[in-house]
Amino acid sequence: MDTETCITLSRGSVTLFSHDRPLVLESGDTLAPITVAYETYGELNDRGDNAVLVCHALTGNAHAAGVSPTDPTDIGWWSPLIGPGKGLDTRDLFVVCSNFLGGCYGTTGCTSINPATGKRYGLSFPLVTVRDMVTVQNALLKVLGVQRLRTVIGGSLGGMQVLEWAAMYPAFVDSIIPIGTAAQHSPWCIALNDLARQAIMNDPAWKDGEYASDEQPRRGLSLARQIAMISYRSDTSFLKRFGRDLKVPLDESISFPRSLETVFQVENYLHYQEEKLVRRFDANTYLSITRTMDMHDLARGRGSVLDILRGIAVPALCIGISSDVLYPVHEQKAIASALGLGIYREIVSVHGHDAFLIEYAQLNELVGKFLQGEVQR
Repeated sequence: MDTETCITLSRGSVTLFSHDRPLVLESGDTLAPITVAYETYGELNDRGDNAVLVCHALTGNAHAAGVSPTDPTDIGWWSPLIGPGKGLDTRDLFVVCSNFLGGCYGTTGCTSINPATGKRYGLSFPLVTVRDMVTVQNALLKVLGVQRLRTVIGGSLGGMQVLEWAAMYPAFVDSIIPIGTAAQHSPWCIALNDLARQAIMNDPAWKDGEYASDEQPRRGLSLARQIAMISYRSDTSFLKRFGRDLKVPLDESISFPRSLETVFQVENYLHYQEEKLVRRFDANTYLSITRTMDMHDLARGRGSVLDILRGIAVPALCIGISSDVLYPVHEQKAIASALGLGIYREIVSVHGHDAFLIEYAQLNELVGKFLQGEVQR
């Protein structure tokens, strides 16, 4: 039987915080109530200490593994890593993944109804930080009965959450596994996010964020996604996969197209990717969460980033990706070197940043051995 169908999967949502005791965000704004959508895989032991928290990236969601009970075609985005006999082995581990605060997949965010107005929050939703996301995750785990985390793992924005977990709740986590991430979001990444936001806000259909739920700025969001997709891969990946292959053969009598329509396979791929995202994601949420990423800085209000990393005393497996241009290996090596118990390992891949969603054989080996205590500095 396919192991995807063997996972003990549970999904649900909980309401956290109240008007009497709201969440105080890092900005000083308050938010309540907060609904959090989550999924779990495996069983929590009697001590509540066999849990693993999986943190998703920018456009991810809580459905990290297994087959959706309501849609057999919806397979979790990290299914090859979670399940019996895999890197995150659900025979022994209780794996939790929640849609982060500010998301648009069931957790309170821009698309949620503001109880004060009866309308969607839209751009009135307060800016949240990675630390705010982690605070909400911690509250969720307490409701689920988790007493301790065996590890916290995630890539990209998920890795930022991982690092904040170690800084904010060091007594609650046994280890961390940040993948292709940053201790401080770099100017390079901020610049790319700014281009994506401009693409959305320059779409007339954006209407200063006041668009109807079924009339979002599709062109702007699609361009933002295409910009991102280029940065998620590498030149070698595009060359190997697409080369200069054409979508359709050109007229044999000419050697160039007669219009500006899509000609190359790489163009066709980008259009396919943007169409998928526009159908499932919200533009205001994209604006908000990319700004959340840009604000990520372990050192903010704490001192130097080096001192913060040195103060993290839990074992850490820092995984870099050889062809990653967004969060290059030198950043991952620097994080691992600064951490007191940091170990650096590298995924060798041509696929760029997205390799943490592709190279599952390498990930399973690295994660599995680390959790079994078999990875040494």
